[in-house]
Amino acid sequence: MNVIFLRRLLTSLILFGALLPALVQAQAMEQPAPADAGPVSANDPYENWNRRVFVFNQYVDRYALKPVAQAYRKVTPNLVDQGVTNFFNNLQEVRNFINSVLQAKGESAVVAFGRFTFNTVFGVAGVFDVATKFDLPEQPEDFGQTLAVWGVGSGPYLMLPLLGPATPRYFTGLASDGFVFPSPWDEIDSPETYYARALQIVDKRADLIPAEAFMSGDQYVFVRNAFLQRRQYLINDGKVVEDPFASGDDDNVMLEDF
Repeated sequence: MNVIFLRRLLTSLILFGALLPALVQAQAMEQPAPADAGPVSANDPYENWNRRVFVFNQYVDRYALKPVAQAYRKVTPNLVDQGVTNFFNNLQEVRNFINSVLQAKGESAVVAFGRFTFNTVFGVAGVFDVATKFDLPEQPEDFGQTLAVWGVGSGPYLMLPLLGPATPRYFTGLASDGFVFPSPWDEIDSPETYYARALQIVDKRADLIPAEAFMSGDQYVFVRNAFLQRRQYLINDGKVVEDPFASGDDDNVMLEDF
């Protein structure tokens, strides 16, 4: 096994993994969500274990990541904060492009390539999201979605220590995106790589602080539903035919995309 492969594995699972428990809150904000949580139908055979891990992840976030994110949010000007977010989002277009090609989604591949080109060249290395102004909105595509398109089943819902909510298919896709596909983080011998990863994590967590107001009821169930709904939403390219995680209420509300 080559050194670069191992380096990608370590930097993905250790550095980026710390971000995932916070990211699930964004997933709830980025799609239509049921107005009434109601009873759910989710493949969660390990719920007792998952709930224990969920409490652990919340504890780590509460006493480690969130305080740093709050301080960052307080001292960072909005323009700078948005520029940092745009920069890291622009790097994700490489992932979006590769997975669009693997899924034979020509339009999505063109959009990802166009966004990366416009934002890199005209947006000062992605600091400014000029592609959206050119009517090229982001179309997220990851290897978990690719596996779904290829017919791979999702598997049971899992709550992983530090890595947050997942399914076997999602985790396989996450690992592939993190250290198999080309990554700007290959040269992890440089300390600047760790600084950049830490900044990415703190910046994203800070952006999610306002989303916490939408957490309600049983937080474990809320997070599980939000995660599963978001994954289905992405796999279906935003076409919500039926909400499989809620019953008795077809009304949806659109929450703001953070």
